[in-house]
Amino acid sequence: MEQIKQAIPEDFILGAAASAWQTEGWTGKKDSQDSYMDLWYKNNKNVWHNGYGPGIATDFYNRYKEDINIMNEIGLTHFRTSINWSRFLLDYENAVVDEEYAAYIDNVIDELIEKGVEPMICLEHYELPAILFEKYGGWNDRHIVDLFVKYAEKVLDRYGNKVKHWFTFNEPIVVQTRVYLDAIRYPFEQNTRKWMQWNYHKALATAKVVELFKQKQLRDHGAKIGVILNPEVTYARSSATHDQDAARIYDLFFNRVFLDPSIKGTYPEELMTLLKKHDILFEHTEEDLVAIKNNTVDYVGINLYYPHRVKARTTAWNENTPFHPSYYYEMFDMPGKKMNPFRGWEIYPQIMFDMAIRLKEDYGNIEWFVAENGMGVENEFKYKNDRGVIQDDYRIEFISEHLKWLLKAIEQGVNCKGYMLWAFTDNVSPMNAFKNRYGLVEINLEENRNREMKKSAYWYKQIIETREITVKNDDFIK
Repeated sequence: MEQIKQAIPEDFILGAAASAWQTEGWTGKKDSQDSYMDLWYKNNKNVWHNGYGPGIATDFYNRYKEDINIMNEIGLTHFRTSINWSRFLLDYENAVVDEEYAAYIDNVIDELIEKGVEPMICLEHYELPAILFEKYGGWNDRHIVDLFVKYAEKVLDRYGNKVKHWFTFNEPIVVQTRVYLDAIRYPFEQNTRKWMQWNYHKALATAKVVELFKQKQLRDHGAKIGVILNPEVTYARSSATHDQDAARIYDLFFNRVFLDPSIKGTYPEELMTLLKKHDILFEHTEEDLVAIKNNTVDYVGINLYYPHRVKARTTAWNENTPFHPSYYYEMFDMPGKKMNPFRGWEIYPQIMFDMAIRLKEDYGNIEWFVAENGMGVENEFKYKNDRGVIQDDYRIEFISEHLKWLLKAIEQGVNCKGYMLWAFTDNVSPMNAFKNRYGLVEINLEENRNREMKKSAYWYKQIIETREITVKNDDFIK
């Protein structure tokens, strides 16, 4: 197939992302500073691939200068990471800062800026302090919202004059979905009401931090605040009403539950009706709903990996189990789909275009960017050449095809400002640990976690410099 070159806008972000808990390791962490992820790992280590977890991770805490030098070499315009809430404070009730950890964050931010990489900082990437999870049930308790705002204030006071890109959460729906909805992560409690209460309190926490951001007038210095969401681009099996209804309800429970309050300041009426019908409506006050209404985000990061396909239920629901949104749908396994065989995820780059058009048409063409997109591959060492460099042409093709669809959407007036790869380096993922590798840069576990740029890193460097990609000249581009 003929190939053509596709231009990338000059001001378009071409960066990469990671998180604190997946990279830092435990150097310097006090015993009282476990996050939820640390708690899960300590209590359920056997489910983590080969036992790897957040204990060492990529050792970014000790090797951040080395890694930021590599970011500079590749030419990343931006790097998104998180501040570990559980480590930033010594006292969560009174927001007493751990000066040792805060100094490390000082150094990371300063090093990024010095090396020409714009820092993008998320306040929580699954790093809820473990003690708050155990004492209050985490985000099930309204008190956690207030503690999060206290934490956010300390962070903004310290770094608000340096960092221009702020986010409250990364994928705020994920932890409680795994724990309380599907009960596949510690402590394995299926409780749909808790799931929805966590969802609500995180949406409220975003609004409260936006309110704080406005009070501190940080926008006057060119800073913006948003949230990183992972809406699952959802396709119905067919055009039939029953399948379309299944997709619409799936979308309500998993996508609009955060998209709408974050961007529009309200919850969909149909969702509220369903929550009441199934007796899982979150506890709330009118005052807090007003806060959500009045404090929407400046922009959103959207994590996009694969599509979700659903159909109407074909089997009876077990009425003896607690309500689950799958009461209304089943997953649809579409024949002939292209797969990443290692991760078990469908590869369908059109999700970029479809999500972009949705944000334009349904959400006021809000400013946004792709905050995560990437391809996890197992046993990548098999693809090393004689110089020891991983030849990850599959990753280059994956990124190219997704960027192709994203850039086409931008041509149609979509307000998308960038693309960030997951991830900068290979890193620890929940349960999968280092099994599936996502990085531009290899972390060699057998050789003291040494770093080695993959072929994709050199390719990414090239497209950042030339501001163009080579893509298949298919009918869509014509």
